Amino acid sequence: MSATEEAEALKLLFRNQYSFLISKIMFTASDLGVFDLLMESKEPLTSVTIAERLGTSPFGMERLLDACVGYKFLQVERKDNQTLYGNTNLANLYLGKRSPKTQYYSLKFNAEFVYTRAQHLADSVREGEAQTYRLSDISTKDFYEAMYRSKSSLREFMEFMHEMWSLCGRDVLNAFDLSNFPLVCDLGGCSGALAKEYISLYPNSTVTILDLPEVVETGKKHFVSSEEHRIAFHEGDAFKDPIPEADLYILVRTLHCFTDEKCVQLLTRLHRACKPGGGVLVVEIVLNEDRTGPLEAHIYGLVMLLCTQGKERTPSEYNALLSAAGFKDIQQKKAILFDAILGRK
Repeated sequence: MSATEEAEALKLLFRNQYSFLISKIMFTASDLGVFDLLMESKEPLTSVTIAERLGTSPFGMERLLDACVGYKFLQVERKDNQTLYGNTNLANLYLGKRSPKTQYYSLKFNAEFVYTRAQHLADSVREGEAQTYRLSDISTKDFYEAMYRSKSSLREFMEFMHEMWSLCGRDVLNAFDLSNFPLVCDLGGCSGALAKEYISLYPNSTVTILDLPEVVETGKKHFVSSEEHRIAFHEGDAFKDPIPEADLYILVRTLHCFTDEKCVQLLTRLHRACKPGGGVLVVEIVLNEDRTGPLEAHIYGLVMLLCTQGKERTPSEYNALLSAAGFKDIQQKKAILFDAILGRK
């Protein structure tokens, strides 16, 4: 290794050692209201002004703002011997609570729920199990029980899902022409964000969201208007209860939460319920066949290890699951962040 290569390796090592702080920096600035304040001010502000308006320590706020500049969440300019801070386009679009495409609850989920479990990554690697039960206020190993333990945590998780699929839903639905599937069942459809994208793309379609009773109650109350007659909710557990008949079943970021055996069990139930000529649309981040990437899949793989019994999979592994359940003509297409896999009955 040359001196130049070693210097670059050292820089990379240093950055990676502290990269666990990135989600905390983003969420702290968002939660304190930094990005919203700078959006509303219409002009850059000093760290002292930002601290005064948000009720924080000027010393602490300056450290946080400078870190945000380093990660390109904020930008700075010098004027009249003062350092002025302003949002980057990234912050304006995604990082404020009132940003047009806010990811506030996504930041909150990663900075709080995932971050606390990451403290037990070594335990998870040794045991091969989720670490939810190690937290003092949660005794279950089940991810969904942990997320749905209170109305407030359920609502926050649904907000997180709503943000994600309001942002990425249209992209994954555009991967295939789904116009031949007017009757759709979105399993674990949560807030209905993906259902809204589907009926927007295909005006003659209807979507039934199959989810647990507490999710359905919250979805009806806070996310889907009773006047939207093309979206319906159906209470049930997809592993146990009858599944509504549909032309297309959608599983978005669902299979990666479960073991291979549970995935085949679920997919087999869908195949039996599916209309002839219908299909299933699976949305996941798919590993390269040689498992060398993408990095996002490796990161989510560790999140699944910490929080669930599942894992990320390669194309051939998803093909095997779908084939075992009876689906044919399996195709995969890449979207911006996620992959769409379509199997037919």
